[in-house]
Amino acid sequence: MTSPDTILEVQDLNVRFPVFGGVIPRKTAEVRAVDGVSLTLRRGETIGLVGESGCGKTTVGRAIVNILRPMNYRVEVTGRVLYHRNDAVVDLASLGRAAMRRYRADLQMVFQDPYSSLNPRMTVGAMIEEPLTIHTTQSKVERRERVRWLLDKVGLSPAHATRFPHEFSGGQRQRVGIARALATNPKIVIADEPVSALDVSVQAQVINLMQDIQQEFGLSYIFISHDLSVVRHVADRIFVMYLGNIVEAGPADEIYSRPTHPYSQMLLAAVPRPDPDARRTRRVRLRESAESAAPRLRADDLPSPLNKPSGCAFRTRCPIARPECAEGVPLLEERDGRSVACPYTK
Repeated sequence: MTSPDTILEVQDLNVRFPVFGGVIPRKTAEVRAVDGVSLTLRRGETIGLVGESGCGKTTVGRAIVNILRPMNYRVEVTGRVLYHRNDAVVDLASLGRAAMRRYRADLQMVFQDPYSSLNPRMTVGAMIEEPLTIHTTQSKVERRERVRWLLDKVGLSPAHATRFPHEFSGGQRQRVGIARALATNPKIVIADEPVSALDVSVQAQVINLMQDIQQEFGLSYIFISHDLSVVRHVADRIFVMYLGNIVEAGPADEIYSRPTHPYSQMLLAAVPRPDPDARRTRRVRLRESAESAAPRLRADDLPSPLNKPSGCAFRTRCPIARPECAEGVPLLEERDGRSVACPYTK
């Protein structure tokens, strides 16, 4: 049963990218980028979506804001993305480009690369003002005042509105991206690796800024990252993805302190720690176990989404895999306050 404070539900989301080949192009294969992902987001909550590069995290975010079809008209998207707006529930995944515009202001995205997500030919002020021009009826004076207010809110000077992106550092550009995302007073912000391209010291500044803004405006965040140490500090719940599937989900502190799924344990073992000897012990133990079975790949070999292993996709790297793991995709099972897609973990 859906909680009254739920703002977004993703139900059995599947995303397929067809691969064409031959002299007369025809579909020869498909990339199963997202394979039956389901999650919920509550009002004012931050959920973290974590996993290695190529696991489908970004695709999930783009599917939620419904920008995949304009980017690739051949993409196949099934499942439901239910947005709870006031007293109505809307399936965003079923909307076309024109119908989606009505809800576009409520869902915004902060992109990963602050160097390529900003138009180099537009001033910062023009980029922040653009969504206001499209989605609001404010006058030009009101829009300009809103731009100045937003720049001040993200720690930049209103005088920066007349400058171009190349005049800013990476951290400043990401602040501009956040200001642009906040322009239309969104309810949900999807942050796709918002600090991965920044220096460590700047990462902390941007994360603190996003948390302050969330508290002030009551935003709901989906924070996409490959770094569990970053997600732990911002997320209330964590969803761990592997090759298009959710393999574990639960409270952030629980998953960080006691990961259950072998893949979650592998991700956590890769987090830098002050004690290098302790970190090396954990990583070697997992690697040796994964390599002990001859037919399996090494722990650092990620299978291709074009040719996913049958059954549990992680079985080729898993230290506890059994022959039965190849027979069917394991379902997420409730266990000790979390969901785990592995029947052989304790």
